[in-house]
Amino acid sequence: MEARGGSSLRRVLVLVLCVAGIWSAYIYQGFLQETLSTKRFGADGKRFEQLAFLNLAQSVVCLIWSYIMIKIWSTGSSGAPWWSYWSPGITNTIGPAMGIEALKYISYPAQVLAKSSKMIPVMFMGCLVYGVSYTVPEYLCTFLVAGGVSTFALLKTSSKTISKLAHPNAPIGYGLCFLNLAFDGFTNATQDSLKSRYPKTSAWDIMLGMNLWGTIYNLIYMFGWPHGIGYEAIEFCKQHPEAAWDILLYCLCGAVGQNFIFLTISRFGSLANTTITTTRKFVSIVVSSVLSGNPLSAKQWGCVAMVFSGLSYQIYLKWRKLQKLQKKRKHM
Repeated sequence: MEARGGSSLRRVLVLVLCVAGIWSAYIYQGFLQETLSTKRFGADGKRFEQLAFLNLAQSVVCLIWSYIMIKIWSTGSSGAPWWSYWSPGITNTIGPAMGIEALKYISYPAQVLAKSSKMIPVMFMGCLVYGVSYTVPEYLCTFLVAGGVSTFALLKTSSKTISKLAHPNAPIGYGLCFLNLAFDGFTNATQDSLKSRYPKTSAWDIMLGMNLWGTIYNLIYMFGWPHGIGYEAIEFCKQHPEAAWDILLYCLCGAVGQNFIFLTISRFGSLANTTITTTRKFVSIVVSSVLSGNPLSAKQWGCVAMVFSGLSYQIYLKWRKLQKLQKKRKHM
């Protein structure tokens, strides 16, 4: 009994560590992302316009990080070959870049909400292309999320929030977010395909392969010609070291967050990870509203509640489905 109690306590402590790790890493990363997209640096008050450079910096840091993790934890089993990540590497380069660029046009809370509606394109493509049928509760989840995001987009944004944006334009901002989701959908589907074809592929193998190609594509795009945005970003960082420090911290937060996500999935499953990351998004919106000066109206908070009610209900439906599967296995 003591051994079982000690094991349960250890499991709870690991879960608390995972929650704290994911929340702290990604909430702070979100804060840094918002800072880099809205802040005016130095005496000249210049903005960091080359936000896509964050994608390259993140790829490089995660590439190095995953290589180190493989060297430390690798069991010697061979996963998917490095060249097989070339196609998801393209969409994984374009998608996140669009999500980051959206911050020039819409506020951080709006971006987080829009990117939380990943289920909408998934269900749309499932119905339209693959003829998948969904249950009424699943449609209810989608309605809550879609309704919350669209209503939030239609409500008037505060003048204080608009004044901080580089180029306020809601249609472009939301358009970039939804393109980000579409590219992410392809990336996730291709990663799943690679995982099924090469079962010995670890999370670190995927991280290494994706970030290797992400680094290659971003280097070509940003430094492939004399006036590429990579040169502009480096020059900006030389003139404003504070921005360079924020970029480094942003990348490290991403790498640390990935560590805790992999630990959560391996110890507690993908459902627990989805729950933690979903609640993290809600806290990120609260932090942005309170600390970063993005005040939301009562109606906008209602939209936020609507979206996260839908996401929470979706998590509950997944949990219930998992419980039914486990009962079936027990009877078998």
